[in-house]
This record gives sequence, structure tokens and C-alpha cells, in this order.
Amino acid sequence: MGKYLYILFAFIVLSSCGEYQKTLKATDIGAKFKLGEQLYNEGEFSKANRLFSQIVPSYRGKPQAEKLMYMYAQSYYGMKDYYVAGYQFERFADSYPNSEKLEEASFLSAKSYYKESPIYSKDQASTKEAIEKLQLFINQFPGSEYLSEASGYIQELDAKLERKAFEIAKQYNTIQDYQASIKSFDNFLFEFPGSALREEAMYYRFDSAYQLAIFSIERKKQERLESANTYYDDLMKGYSETQFLEEADTKHEVIVEELKNYSTKS
Repeated sequence: MGKYLYILFAFIVLSSCGEYQKTLKATDIGAKFKLGEQLYNEGEFSKANRLFSQIVPSYRGKPQAEKLMYMYAQSYYGMKDYYVAGYQFERFADSYPNSEKLEEASFLSAKSYYKESPIYSKDQASTKEAIEKLQLFINQFPGSEYLSEASGYIQELDAKLERKAFEIAKQYNTIQDYQASIKSFDNFLFEFPGSALREEAMYYRFDSAYQLAIFSIERKKQERLESANTYYDDLMKGYSETQFLEEADTKHEVIVEELKNYSTKS
């Protein structure tokens, strides 16, 4: 019995493949639309997409065009080709502003850009673009059922940009480019005032200022020691029980002793 079921299954699969290949090579756009929709509904997005791509130009201006273009965009999304999906959903929204699918298509377009955002260690140009697209969607559909999801994506992307900015500033500290590190941490603290990384950023900004001052040339040393001392005070005001307390206090003691020398000279 099992053998016959296997043969029957194989026959159905082969017949299905044969029908697909035949339709793919045919010139009947109606048959391509019908089979493409069937495959789309079955989740065979790659196959459906191949058929849709052949007939999209022929359906422009026709009543079925709106449905076809929506399925075409969705097929890219189903294939996880988010770059093209984002573009196609955007194109659909522009072409059919009165469509009942407008809100969903606009959201999926923005979500596709979100899906294209890389890990924080890579270039974040696409992350910034995704935030812009999601914010544009929220502004356009403030009462959308997708509002909470879109807002969550923006928060996630903002956190990625935050982490990227922090790691860049910290990397400057690691490679001993202390001036660039201080400037980068200043920018970070200004741009992300509520960051969970704020304490660590303030410590490494102080550390960079300390290192810059200690190894500075003499004519710039006093000014840089005073600047480092200010950053220490800022850290203590914000985090008197900081996890970096021991290291910060040790460095601060060195700064105080160094500054005494200039006080004596005066």
C-alpha cells in the first residue's frame, strides 16, 4: 500500500512540475496569472514570482493589475528578498493610493527596510533609512493596527545606532586616539541622553581625557588635566556609586597630584 501511495505522490509532483514548466513557457498571460495565484496561495513564492514577473507589464492598466502587483510584492517578501519587496510595496502604494491594501502594503514596505538593517557592527545607512520609512508610515497612519509593531521596530533600530555610536567612541579609546574618543563620547551623550550605556560612556570619556592629559606635552598638560577633572566630576554627579569607582578614583588621585604641581608653580 505504501509503495502505491509513493508512486501516486511522485506522479502528482511530476504532473505539477510539468504544468508549471509548460505554463512558464506559454504565451497565455491568463494561465500564468491563474497558476501564479494558485502557487502564491500555496506558499510557493519563488515559482509564483517567476510567473508574475513575466506578466506584470501586460496587466498595466487592467482591472486585475492591483491584485497582481500586490501578490508580486508579497512574493518577494515571502522569498525574503526584502530589498526588492520594500521597493515593490512602495511602488504598489504609490500606484494604488485608494486601495484597501494601502495601509498593509505601506507597513510591509517599511518593515522590509527594517529587515534589511544589518548588525550594529556594520554600516548603518540602511538602518537610518528604515527608521525614516517606519516613521513615515506612523505619520501617515497614526491609528494603524500596525502602530505598536512599527514603534517597536524603531526602538530596536535606534538601539542599534546607539550601540554603533558607543562602540566607535570606545574603539577610539582602544586605539589611543583620545581626542577623537572624547569628541565621540560627547556626541553620544548628547544624542542618546537616556542610554543604558550612559554610565560606561561617561567613564570612558573621563578615561580618554585622563590618558590624553597624562601623556600630554607640557604646555597643554594643565588645561587637559583640568578638563579630565571636570569629566570625573560629571561621572560622580551622575553615578556616585559607579561600577568604575575604583579605577576612576585612582586616576582622579593622579590628576589631583599633578595639578598640585601647577598650583605650586603659580
